[in-house]
Amino acid sequence: MNRLRGAVPQVDAKTAQQLYESGEAELLDVREQDEWDRGHIDGIKFIPMGQLPWRWRELDTDRRWIVVCRSGNRSHYAAAILRQAGLDAVNLDGGMIEWQANKLPITPPGIVDRH
Repeated sequence: MNRLRGAVPQVDAKTAQQLYESGEAELLDVREQDEWDRGHIDGIKFIPMGQLPWRWRELDTDRRWIVVCRSGNRSHYAAAILRQAGLDAVNLDGGMIEWQANKLPITPPGIVDRH
């Protein structure tokens, strides 16, 4: 995994929101269903990390993908997997914790576990 970590570009929450809202990138949430149900970014693609090895083909290979999880660890690894598959994927540094800390919109109830 260390070999993969250095190869994944990072993007901060505010930049990710700007890229998403401008249509320059799509967002992909790789958290588990229970995390998703407690609050997510409205309108983004949801593929739990465990399903990514066979479901990544659902993603538009012509788009840039910003991968999201709770803290940025799972999404970093997921972005590395997508990059190895030939997709333009970057990691949301700090994940949903940073997204929420920047007061960016989350669907109700808007709960992001910090632990």
